Amino acid sequence: MRRLEYHELKRFCDSGLLGFDTTATDALDVSKNIIGQSRAVASFNFGLATRRKGYNIYVSGVTGSGKTTFAKHFAQIAAANDPAPRDLCYVYNFKDAKHPKLLSLKSGTAVSFKEDLEEMLDVLLVEIPKAFEQKDFEEQRSDIVKKFEKQRDQEMRGFVKEAKEMGFEVRYSDKGMVFSPIVDGVALSVEEFENLEEEKRDEISEKSGSIQTGANKVMAKIRSYDIKARKHIDELEYNVALFTVGRLVAKLQEKYQDEQGVLDYLVLLKEDILDNIGGFHADGDGDEEEGLQQLLPWIAKKAKEDVLSKYRVNILTDNSGATGAPVHLGVNPTYANIMGEVEFDSEFGNLTTDYMKIKPGLVHKANGGYLILQAKDVLSIPFLWDGLKRTIATGEITIENPKEHAASIPVAGIKPEAVAFDIKIILVGASLYHELLRGFDEDFCDLFKVLAFFDYEMDYNADNIREICSFIKRFVKEEQTFDFDAGAVAAVIEYSSRLAGSQKKLTSRFDRISETLTEAYIWAKRAGETVVMEKYVKEAIKQHDYRLNLYEEKMGEMIESDIIMINTSGGKIGEINGLAAIDTGDYIFAKPTKITATTYVGKAGIVNIENEAQMSGEIHDKGTQIIIGYLGQKYAQHFPLSLSCRVCFEQNYSSIDGDSASSTELYCVLSSLAQIPINQEIAVTGSINQRGEIQAVGAITPKIEGFFDLCQKRGLTGTQGVIIPRQNVPDLVLNDDVIKAVRDGRFHIYAISGLDEGIEILMGMKAGEITEEGSADTIHGLVFNRLRDFYERSLEE
Repeated sequence: MRRLEYHELKRFCDSGLLGFDTTATDALDVSKNIIGQSRAVASFNFGLATRRKGYNIYVSGVTGSGKTTFAKHFAQIAAANDPAPRDLCYVYNFKDAKHPKLLSLKSGTAVSFKEDLEEMLDVLLVEIPKAFEQKDFEEQRSDIVKKFEKQRDQEMRGFVKEAKEMGFEVRYSDKGMVFSPIVDGVALSVEEFENLEEEKRDEISEKSGSIQTGANKVMAKIRSYDIKARKHIDELEYNVALFTVGRLVAKLQEKYQDEQGVLDYLVLLKEDILDNIGGFHADGDGDEEEGLQQLLPWIAKKAKEDVLSKYRVNILTDNSGATGAPVHLGVNPTYANIMGEVEFDSEFGNLTTDYMKIKPGLVHKANGGYLILQAKDVLSIPFLWDGLKRTIATGEITIENPKEHAASIPVAGIKPEAVAFDIKIILVGASLYHELLRGFDEDFCDLFKVLAFFDYEMDYNADNIREICSFIKRFVKEEQTFDFDAGAVAAVIEYSSRLAGSQKKLTSRFDRISETLTEAYIWAKRAGETVVMEKYVKEAIKQHDYRLNLYEEKMGEMIESDIIMINTSGGKIGEINGLAAIDTGDYIFAKPTKITATTYVGKAGIVNIENEAQMSGEIHDKGTQIIIGYLGQKYAQHFPLSLSCRVCFEQNYSSIDGDSASSTELYCVLSSLAQIPINQEIAVTGSINQRGEIQAVGAITPKIEGFFDLCQKRGLTGTQGVIIPRQNVPDLVLNDDVIKAVRDGRFHIYAISGLDEGIEILMGMKAGEITEEGSADTIHGLVFNRLRDFYERSLEE
């Protein structure tokens, strides 16, 4: 047993050894460094340098350790040495409109290509109408039209003459040709025809069949003339436009001669423009054109926007001005934002779309570079994980409507050509998500081969202390706060050690350090200071805890009012003060807990009441079994145990787990068996094994402070204290109040290695050794005697 000195209760940081008065010094480096994460840096850089399939990176660690900032920082360094990726754009597919064509161009070229194409189309809208306004063109087209009209008129005149010879008059109506029989030189109406004698009507009807057959032959000839006329006009327009279109397209072909995809597209573009040249001059209002449209009704006017819509360029990614590979961070993740989408318009109740409605996602923008996503977002957004996985596995970025996978009816109107996938995916998230993915997705380990694990703590050494000092100076510069003096910096370092829960470690949760720096600055500013001093750092810490400790305060009030019964004076048989830590997420505190034990003759063994009430966890139940093992090994070498014992955490109304109270429970059981009271001024924490060795526990600092606060409220007597495992001494990072009380001898902390040491502190008697005869002068002797008595009484029954 060792009573600890005050200087062992935390690691003190001497501000005089920091080597500066304030962070205004030039001795501190303000360059951005990743502090205390050498393992993560090595793993991450390995993943960045490996471009093979599947070597994507998962960055794991606790929240607030700077994982995302770290990933972005190192990805940007790597990206600066990579070439800028090619631009991507979609154009109309003249062979299959449902599958838009992807063009890949040299970085920064897509915008100029789009502008050049738009300029060419603007020129064509001016030049082509001019070409068709030339006298030669008008004369040639007029000759074609006149020839067509002449042939049409000849056919019609011949048919009308033939019909008249057969006794029919030919008239025209909205419904086409109408045949009226002629009797006595007069064309009959329907009523007049019905009034004729039956024999005459039959004669006329027989002739009308021949007339109808002749009419069909005439209309077939006229349609053939129409087709020939349209073909001749198309050829004429093609030849007239070929020079203008060919000249302009040739200029683009020369400019983009190194882009084979563009050259192939321009060939198809030229042919399509020539095949649809009417769209470039269809706005003419001349009488002759009006007449041609009446004669050839399939020539319909179209808005120029509709005609030119399929010649536009939809730029997917533009890397103009890029000096390296892109780095993108998913800050507003949706399926569409990440994977891209095809938008739809509603027209008259129908959904319509085209290649200009294709919108890129981050996988397109980051292609050729690095994409950083939060694991939580990827897993929580429907279909996103499956889509991302499929993209990595296939090596292709396809824009799909995720609803197609859930519905039996396809909803997408077009299927854009896939983009070749070339991205280093970096997932950032908690260890929990990594474990879930590794355990439940068999493909995960093949797709994310590199794990960069962020440690929640780092070694307490000179290098890391220097890095924290530089971090504070960089914080001052970036946030434009007051400088911190050496005392304030030392307080931050001590707080970092407290957050890590160890005198040998410092926290790597720099978000919490940044919060403390910000709040210390605010308190200093309120006080009218121009430099942040130690007292403002401590005030920031105090106020932060105050904002979070309402639950702790309420429980303290219940203990003070004796609603929760805790004794801190005198001695009690079978009753001890244990220490239970409560973690609310942002704040950890501990409260004293009364543990009681009752022992009597029987064969039930040790019964954990929490277990019986289904309120204890597996680890706590294991601790109970260890106690049974200790009792059997220690006292049942000469006779079997005949013991019934019930152990209870009094006034506990929630679940409990962990084995940190197993030694405390055992002390309580031994006190009940020996009938020796336990000093209620001492609280205990510590795990125990079957051989009576005390083992380390967690949350040691809040456990000590919890009992100290209660004793301080009731008045420190100089005999109060806490028993802790010896192994936990390096984990002590106690507050100034506890340290001062220990220094002044008003509170004590005992570090022990074995159960016997704690027995002597708690019960004021030697633990002693076990002899067959027993002993009334030691605790073990008294327990042995009591158990032997239980055994003998059990035989009598």
